[in-house]
Amino acid sequence: EIDPKVQFAIDTLADLEFEVGSLPEGPESTSASAEACATGGRRAAAVGDRIQESQLRRHLYLLDRMQEEKDFFIQKTREELRTCRQRMDLLSKQQETVAAEMAREREASNTAAVGRLQASSRRLHTELENERDLQAKITAMLKENENAMWHIEMEKGRFQDLLRQPSLEETEARGRHLQGLEAQRLLKEKEAMEKAERNQRLRVGKSLHVQRELGLEHQRRMEDAQRNHKVAIKFLKLSLGRAREQEKKQETESRQHLKQRMDAVLALKNSITANRETLRKIQAWGRARAALSEQKASAEKEAILAQGGDAFKHLFHHRRRQHLEAQRRTFQEEQKLRKQEIVGRILKEEAEEENRKKKQQRPARAAVRRTLRDKTWNYIANICTGKMAAVATSLPLEAEAAAHPETALLLKVISSESVQGDPGTTSGEEETLAEPEIPGLWQEDCELKEDVGRKPVGGTKMDKDILARTVAQLRGRVIHKQVASGREFKGRPFNSKPQLVHFKDFEVGEVYKKKITLVNATYTINYCSLVGVDESLRDFVHIGLQQFVCLGCFIFQINKDLEGSISFLAQTGSFSVPLKCSTKKCSLSLDKELIDFGSYVVGETASRTITLTNVGGLGTKFKVLPASEACEMDEEPLPLLNISSLLTSEDKSACEKGLASVSEQQLEGKTSLLDTQSRKELERMEGELGTSLSTQTTEGEIGPFSSVRVPIVFTPVIPGEVQTKFKVMFKNPKCPTLYFRATGVAIDVPVWVPKPNLDLKICMYDRLYQDSVPIHTRSKVALRLKFEVCKELRGHVELLPETGYIQAHSTYSVQLKFLPRHSLPEDAGKYFDQESRVLEAPMTIWVADQMKPVGFTIQAIVTTSDLELNPPELDFGYCTIHQALRTEIVLYNPSLLPQEFGFVGLPKFVDIQPNDGFGTILPLEALQLDVIFQPTKAKEYSFELVCKSEVNRCFKMSCRAVGVHPPLELSHYQIKFAATPLYDTSVARLYVLHSHPGVSSLPHSGPRTDSEEVSPVGATTFEFLLPSDSPITISPLVGTVLPGKRCLVQVAFRPVLSHERIHEEALQILNKEIQDKLVQRKELWRQSLSVLRLRTRERLLRAVAASHPPQHTLPSSPSSPHDYQMAQAALARNFQGRFEKFVVPCVMASGDVKDRKGSEPLTFSPHNTLYLELWCPTVAPSIVVTSNKGKTTFHFGDIAVGHRSIKKVSLQNISPDDLAVEFSVLNPNGPFSLLNPFSKLCAGETQVLMLSFSPRESILAQETLDVISEKGTLTLTLTGMGVASMVTCSIEGNVLNMGYVLARESVSSSFKLQNDSSLPIKFSMRLESLSSTRAPARQQLPQFLATPTRRTDFVGTQNHSGQSVFSVLPVEGVMDPGKEQDFTVTFSPDHESLYFSDRLQVVLFEKKISHQILLQGAAREHAMFVEGGDPLDVPVESLAVISALGPEHREEAEELKPILVTLDYVQFDADTPAPPATRELQVGCIRTTQLSPKKPDHPLMVSALLQLRGDVKETYKVIFVANVVTGP
Repeated sequence: EIDPKVQFAIDTLADLEFEVGSLPEGPESTSASAEACATGGRRAAAVGDRIQESQLRRHLYLLDRMQEEKDFFIQKTREELRTCRQRMDLLSKQQETVAAEMAREREASNTAAVGRLQASSRRLHTELENERDLQAKITAMLKENENAMWHIEMEKGRFQDLLRQPSLEETEARGRHLQGLEAQRLLKEKEAMEKAERNQRLRVGKSLHVQRELGLEHQRRMEDAQRNHKVAIKFLKLSLGRAREQEKKQETESRQHLKQRMDAVLALKNSITANRETLRKIQAWGRARAALSEQKASAEKEAILAQGGDAFKHLFHHRRRQHLEAQRRTFQEEQKLRKQEIVGRILKEEAEEENRKKKQQRPARAAVRRTLRDKTWNYIANICTGKMAAVATSLPLEAEAAAHPETALLLKVISSESVQGDPGTTSGEEETLAEPEIPGLWQEDCELKEDVGRKPVGGTKMDKDILARTVAQLRGRVIHKQVASGREFKGRPFNSKPQLVHFKDFEVGEVYKKKITLVNATYTINYCSLVGVDESLRDFVHIGLQQFVCLGCFIFQINKDLEGSISFLAQTGSFSVPLKCSTKKCSLSLDKELIDFGSYVVGETASRTITLTNVGGLGTKFKVLPASEACEMDEEPLPLLNISSLLTSEDKSACEKGLASVSEQQLEGKTSLLDTQSRKELERMEGELGTSLSTQTTEGEIGPFSSVRVPIVFTPVIPGEVQTKFKVMFKNPKCPTLYFRATGVAIDVPVWVPKPNLDLKICMYDRLYQDSVPIHTRSKVALRLKFEVCKELRGHVELLPETGYIQAHSTYSVQLKFLPRHSLPEDAGKYFDQESRVLEAPMTIWVADQMKPVGFTIQAIVTTSDLELNPPELDFGYCTIHQALRTEIVLYNPSLLPQEFGFVGLPKFVDIQPNDGFGTILPLEALQLDVIFQPTKAKEYSFELVCKSEVNRCFKMSCRAVGVHPPLELSHYQIKFAATPLYDTSVARLYVLHSHPGVSSLPHSGPRTDSEEVSPVGATTFEFLLPSDSPITISPLVGTVLPGKRCLVQVAFRPVLSHERIHEEALQILNKEIQDKLVQRKELWRQSLSVLRLRTRERLLRAVAASHPPQHTLPSSPSSPHDYQMAQAALARNFQGRFEKFVVPCVMASGDVKDRKGSEPLTFSPHNTLYLELWCPTVAPSIVVTSNKGKTTFHFGDIAVGHRSIKKVSLQNISPDDLAVEFSVLNPNGPFSLLNPFSKLCAGETQVLMLSFSPRESILAQETLDVISEKGTLTLTLTGMGVASMVTCSIEGNVLNMGYVLARESVSSSFKLQNDSSLPIKFSMRLESLSSTRAPARQQLPQFLATPTRRTDFVGTQNHSGQSVFSVLPVEGVMDPGKEQDFTVTFSPDHESLYFSDRLQVVLFEKKISHQILLQGAAREHAMFVEGGDPLDVPVESLAVISALGPEHREEAEELKPILVTLDYVQFDADTPAPPATRELQVGCIRTTQLSPKKPDHPLMVSALLQLRGDVKETYKVIFVANVVTGP
């Protein structure tokens, strides 16, 4: 069938052919029709052309769409064809594979496989045929579509040719369009040419203009540059001048600073000397006083002893009196000082009182009050007159002064210094103010009104009530706790702004106001009331409270500092705001205490200024004058040094008495003579200085918060050092006198060196150091200078030039060259200190026409530039070419300067670390360096290490070594283990390689070098030498490697804690436990003693004292493995980590280990040794065991076989990260199992593992469980003992026959079970007749019907009453290890039967059946019975008829029971008589506990009928007679 799409394409092409056929055939037809229709006009032809063109375009559009669809369909068909061919190829290959398999299966005679393959081959053949048919269809369809595609292409080409033929109108229009374009193009070209010419002319003109402008600009810049150059030269000269002046100023300041430092050092030295002299004087006084007191004490003691008195008591009383006398004198002195202070204050207050009296009249009401001043006058008067009587308080001050003229006389004697006391120390409570607190308060008609009508703005009636209650509570001083939102407020209820009310620099009589804002700091609305101010401030301060804004008014009436507080009362408590009032004061200071003028030539004048600053609010007058002059302001007496104030009271009296002696008077006379001489010398020096140093401003006035500069003029007259002390005195008596000093040096030499000491710092030998020495002159003429070096240093120091001229008022520089040589210590002599290496040498400058030379000193510390290498020679010994040797050397710097060094020219096989042998070594430092030698080939090495310093000095060290080529090598020479937790294992692998493929030329047992002979080497043995007590395990330690082979070596690192450390921790834990127990015992003992009665306490205490408590001694070692494991777990949990490095040597020997004869050791070469370096970091375990006291070994103990024990293990993650946890697989056939594994353990989390132990046999089991995480592995050791329940029974054959018993009687029998295992065994006894499974079994067919001749049922006849025939005691219990248990079995039948039986099962732990005992018994109705013969009944009596008669009627109704005895008589030979056939019958008698009703003398008789049935039938009556005999 043809595809619908293909059919649609064919129909469309047919329509297109029809339409094309109706169109004109070509250009000739078009031209003919045009000529025929020429009369119709060109317009009609143009319309026809447009119609034809539109039709052609529409057809072309349709053809394009059809072409696209055909192209897509062809591509799709080709894809299907390609897929079909691929499937055919695949099927062909599958056929070939199936054919090959079929051939193999036929050869193997596998018929089933051949049949299956034939079916597959047929299926493949069918699929291949189907694919071939599909391929043919697709190929035909593809050809049809390609033909249609070609047809479309032909039609499309024909239509495009028709479309390309232009029409007449288009040709003409195209021509006209081209002509228009040409005209436009010509016009544009003309315009462009004109524009280009115009632009060219503009560019030429612009370029000329720009050239002219550039020329003018260049000329102008040249002129500006010349003008600026002149200005720059001018300013440069000025800048250089200022720079020179600044340099000179800096040099001057540096000289002044140096001079000041020298003066300070000299002053300190003089002060030290003076202090030493004073100390010697005091020590001499002390020694004299001590000697005098000793002499006097000894004399008094001898006198008292001579009189027969108590010398010790007398001396004690004497010292006591001295002490009291010293205290009395001290008290009197203090009273005098206090009296002076009080009088001074009174005088000051009196002056102020007089001033106030002039301003206002004192109120009458205040006159009657007693003032503090009155009381003080009375106290002083009493002290002066010796009277302590009270004085009337109504006397005025004037009258009291008139009454006591001694007081007025005393006031005149007191110095002005005592008047300057602090009036603030007087209590303000006793003073009387000049004005009332409120104006008009002292008037009689003044009435105070209370403001009670407060009305809150905008408040409701409730608010008014609340406010009224609150105000009432506040007035009543009631304080309530404030609780808001469950929180009670505590603290300050209001905060004040500012926190301190401070009135600074107030004046008397003025009024000052301050505003204080109170801020509520509580949780809710709060109220406060003003309480008032302190008593000392009530007459000065007035406080007004308005809307929590406090207005303070301060009225100053006295010139005095006041302090106090403003008190408020709030709803939650009281609070206060501090208040402080400070008067105006003078605070004067000088900016410097020393003025150093430096060096000046005699006749010159220099001026310096000193600044006097007042930071207080009160001004004063001042006067500056030398300290030696007196002035009216300097009338106050200076305090004298009281030696007695420096000593104790006892020493004072001894000193006073000692000073009265002759020796002390002589010492004091000498001292006074020295003081007089020094005072005269000081006055002479001050007189000389007074002519040199003076002040221009001697007096003036300084205002508040201002400063005054006072000039000091220095005019030297006499050469030498000048020093003057000045003082600044003030009119205000409260201002202390200030002192300062002025120093200067007057010289008459015009030439001087500003740097008299030239410090060259630290210098090295054989190094050149240069410096310039500036020289200054004050001379007005040029001078000739000659520079001279001391003769000791002329070979080391040089001054250039040797002669020079210095101009007037200028500076001259001379060049100093210092080249110290190694002979400097010998040449310099006294100028060089051998120990400190300090050089101090004087240099001389000779000035023409001047006798005194100018000198300066050079100072330098000379040190060496050597570096020392230790050891001087280095021998590495033998080293293999696969490894490197490291040796430490010491580089020492004996110099006092740091030096840079570097090892240069190192060979390739040598390396120096750190920093590749480069660095800086500090003074006197010893630096350790590592020299690493790694030979590249086997030979002898000899080389030198060269160390160069920064001064290009070389220091060499000779080295030698021998390179060895060992027969073996290691694949890795360094192993870095990962961080391994404690008791975890990290394993690394390496290979020992024998790189030679066969017998080759290698050295013998010694090391190989190029000069040695070689010998063949075969198998080589290696051995690793592990250090002792190392956590490293290497397997194998010893091995043999054949040429060209390699040997795998495993290195395991298992960090553990040392036994010593664990023992120490265990001892600590054990000691702590013992101490805790001792403390608990002591506490219990104390408690027991405290509850004893009073009457027995004394007796018990004696008993306790008699029986001393046992002395507990601390153990010296842990007593059990339990303590050891606890200590081990504690240390592992608190482990902080460590890092260890091990170097394991690997020695080699020729030959194989197996070739040794007996214990003959191999000869290892010490030179052919390899070294394996191991880096072993140890960390704390990430997972620890928190249960079982941290132990990782869990012992389940002894568990019976078949039972299960469960232990819980708590694991905690002590690392900061979450861990994914895995567990190792336990033995699936083993007794241990993990019940609850988990996969994640968070940081700090604890999980519980449940481990089970279920032994299946008697065995000692041990397994390890690994808890694996990314940070390590925790190994848990599980141990347990499976114990089999071994129980033995005393019954042999497991059958217990109870024998015969009379019916309705019982008999008992006993047996024993013994526990032979080590575990207590729980047992229980079960009877099968009482089993729950017996009821379904009884519903089946009886066994005697199936097998009548054989009995297989263990449960036989049972009692008719339903009670069990057999019973066992005890039924259950526990047997201890090694013990026996007695059991009693009771047989109690209730009717006659020979088939009573049951099975007794011994069940252990309610699971295991240990023994099965068959219980049997028989019952008879009578004591005599006969048995034997053939059986006539069955063992199961459930089908039998149960008799309803009682025991007394059974004998009457009892029938005879037949006994069948079958006699088989067989005769094999007729000639020989056969033996008779015999059968045995047994007659038995049963022992009974019942009393027989018959007499025991008569025998028992039983008769039986014997019937013979055979060929002859006969009947016999057999009588059995038995005598019952009672046993002993």
